[in-house]
Amino acid sequence: MIILAATPIGNLGDASRRLIEVLENATVVAAEDTRTTAHLLKALHIANRPRLIALHDHNEKHKAAEIVALATDEDVVVVSDAGMPAVSDPGYGLVAEAVAQGVTVTAIPGPSAVIMALAISGMPTDRFTFEGFLPRKPGDRRRELQALAAESRTMIFFESPSRLASSLADMGAVFGDDRRIAVCRELTKMYEEVRRGTASELASWAEGGVKGEIVVVVEGATPVVASAEDAGVQVQALVEGGVRLKDACAEVAAATGLSSRDLYQQALASRKR
Repeated sequence: MIILAATPIGNLGDASRRLIEVLENATVVAAEDTRTTAHLLKALHIANRPRLIALHDHNEKHKAAEIVALATDEDVVVVSDAGMPAVSDPGYGLVAEAVAQGVTVTAIPGPSAVIMALAISGMPTDRFTFEGFLPRKPGDRRRELQALAAESRTMIFFESPSRLASSLADMGAVFGDDRRIAVCRELTKMYEEVRRGTASELASWAEGGVKGEIVVVVEGATPVVASAEDAGVQVQALVEGGVRLKDACAEVAAATGLSSRDLYQQALASRKR
């Protein structure tokens, strides 16, 4: 089978007993960076020296079939540099290939920067969306943020230290500067830090230089209260602009808090008049 194994995101003390047992008995380990995994085995005092196969963004498409073929005869442990493989890390293509070939896939749960940042952010945790890394180019980043402007769920992003200040500034420009944001840095490590504030406050802080692994948690948009009549006008405008009726109703519902189904039925009824 394929075993996705979550590794510590910083503090080695978070390595589970099950992870250590699996690595001690593994014969094949597919690793995002074989050097990082070799250091992890040494740091966890694991005497076993399994065969290490590189599995990263640049070779996953070509390596997936080979690794899945190995997993038909023996267990293959898959690790990323930190956290759970396949979540903003290599592994998705491998899992998809394994599923297609009927090979069992399981996971060893463990540390998650996404869940930890959400839990300590102070933002609502009942509904959230993970958006990964924002685009590098400013124009593409703005467009992606604009598509999320009406998102009512708490949003979680990964970001690099070099782009943090500009991304926070763009969030302020697109979302408005009243939106609460938490920047979580170096989670589980010695210099763990959480900064909370508005986009402009945090952008000013980040301009001074920030180091480490970073997770940004953003408060969701507050639904705009609108009458059914006004919402219907918005739906009609989107449809006239080329948006499918179903998609237009969903977009307006997300922005207003009204029922997408009710808006859809309202639109159909207006067409019959």
